[in-house]
Amino acid sequence: MAITGAAMVPHPPLIVPAVGRGGEKQISKTSGAYARAAERVAAWAPETVVIVTPHSIMYHDYIHISPGKSAKGDFGRFGASGVGFRVEYDQELVAAVTDLADAAGFPAGTEGEREKALDHGFMVPLYFLKEALGGSFPCRFVRVGLSGLPFESHYRLGMLIREAAEKLDRRVCVIASGDLSHYGREDGPYGFRPEGPEYDAKLMDIMGRAAFDELLAMSPAFCEKAGECGQRSFLILAGALDGQKVEAEILSYEGVTGVGYGVGLFTPRGPDGARHFIGRAESKAAQNPYVRLAVESFTHYLKNGRMMPKPYGLPGELAKRRAGAFVTLRKGGALRGCIGTISPCQDTLAEEIIHNAVSAAFRDPRFEPVRAEELPHITCSVDVLDAPEPVQSMVDLDVKEYGVIVSSGSRRGLLLPNLEGIETVEEQVAIARQKAGIGPKEPIQLERFRVVRHE
Repeated sequence: MAITGAAMVPHPPLIVPAVGRGGEKQISKTSGAYARAAERVAAWAPETVVIVTPHSIMYHDYIHISPGKSAKGDFGRFGASGVGFRVEYDQELVAAVTDLADAAGFPAGTEGEREKALDHGFMVPLYFLKEALGGSFPCRFVRVGLSGLPFESHYRLGMLIREAAEKLDRRVCVIASGDLSHYGREDGPYGFRPEGPEYDAKLMDIMGRAAFDELLAMSPAFCEKAGECGQRSFLILAGALDGQKVEAEILSYEGVTGVGYGVGLFTPRGPDGARHFIGRAESKAAQNPYVRLAVESFTHYLKNGRMMPKPYGLPGELAKRRAGAFVTLRKGGALRGCIGTISPCQDTLAEEIIHNAVSAAFRDPRFEPVRAEELPHITCSVDVLDAPEPVQSMVDLDVKEYGVIVSSGSRRGLLLPNLEGIETVEEQVAIARQKAGIGPKEPIQLERFRVVRHE
């Protein structure tokens, strides 16, 4: 066997009556949907339930899987110490997942701090599951945390969980515990941001269609602005269903408290070769010769300590054109390095990219040099610049269409177009001024340029 099904659920302690003390009634729609989801999980008769929780141990570059034979916990910190649980861990499945991770050089396992008490992200699903199972647990559990690693890494861990389940011929259900945005209402506990409701609507639409490729493609910066809680939990769920036809059923969504709560069920319905989403994304990047050249460049430098020669057989523009280019590296959606040239410094665009990729990876003064173990988690984009042209004022700029160069004497600052989080020309120029060390009231000359972005 393998993955029998999966569920997406929230984890507000309020939903437990002994904690809510009547307050749970304001999210009664979520409570009812939660109970139905737990009944479906029970009907799948899993031998092991994997619960992914954002409130377990969390490391920046490592996904923690709880070790040991068992664990217990209660809602004492929420004023309900009488509601508690003790669960048995599936040590065999944990070992199978960690063995696969070790073999693949994947940063996940039981190393690090030993976690004893169950967290509420794990226990809220337990509360409903225990009710659905008649008051006891005939199954074992695995507790999985999240990390600061990229979205793709969490999806890959889901794939490893499924592979381990297949290897052991184990009936496994995955429960992704996670709230949605925390910025849904002005009168909510965290206030309001427009990204909050936007994230919730987008996430629920994606999950309702089981469009896990779109889940992978969501912007980490946007998700952070939205104050999401469960994005990476949902990605692990999605990875566990990679390559499967999925029947999705959304049972409820509520945002009445200012925090989004979504409940959904996902049932695998047989193999589907078109739903291997990680492979598709990697193939797309691998097919882009600009990105491939940049990645090969800094990888070669890391392994050999010297610049790679220009390859033979490159497309015409790379082999013959001269142009400025910026190479941008990201890890987990966060900037990891960006170096470029406004105008060409090398004989060909290919050599421009080769040199700038090495500089972005190892010579950006804002970051430590890229390490070998980071390479699987680095994504890369290449911006090729057209020649800059002078403009008379900011009226001639467009933050989405044009990059900007701000000059004052010998000081010069550049900002690329269409950068996430920069919405106005005023912001764009102010940041370019800052990069160049030009004061806000100093006179400046403006230039604009277009780029072609490869990613």
